[in-house]
Amino acid sequence: MICSSRTPESSRLLARFSLLCCLLLGSNLAAADSQFTTFGDYKVLHTVFNSTFLQPEVASAYNLTRGKGQSLLNIALIKSTDGGNSKGLAAEVSGSIANLMQQQRTLEFIEIKEHDAVYYLAPIRVSNNDEVVHFNIEVTHDGKTYPIKFSKKLYKD
Repeated sequence: MICSSRTPESSRLLARFSLLCCLLLGSNLAAADSQFTTFGDYKVLHTVFNSTFLQPEVASAYNLTRGKGQSLLNIALIKSTDGGNSKGLAAEVSGSIANLMQQQRTLEFIEIKEHDAVYYLAPIRVSNNDEVVHFNIEVTHDGKTYPIKFSKKLYKD
């Protein structure tokens, strides 16, 4: 017999699983598009995706806005070891974005802890239909700061 009602715990687990799938998809896309910066044994993965990729339950669970003109920046710090790569490591993440007219906005990062991995999401509102955004991010871990600068064309849809 299949029960159609969900408990709050199962809903949270489903939301976390969905978010983890989106983040892993973003991480895989990042590797394919070379959207990471290497600092010795550490890599900072940085992906930007449209908020509508998130399921409504996941967005609600993390108080994220889905919709047209809403994107998310995903930051993950990983360390390369002999056994492969670590999962996302805890870090301090801060940064800002600027448009072509040099109008700057500070990013507000949300820490997402999934089992033994940590990721950081920052919501981004896109004003124009296609807007080039310049990212200036700092990731600090174990007393070392890793600066990341990149540009990305974002779309409102």
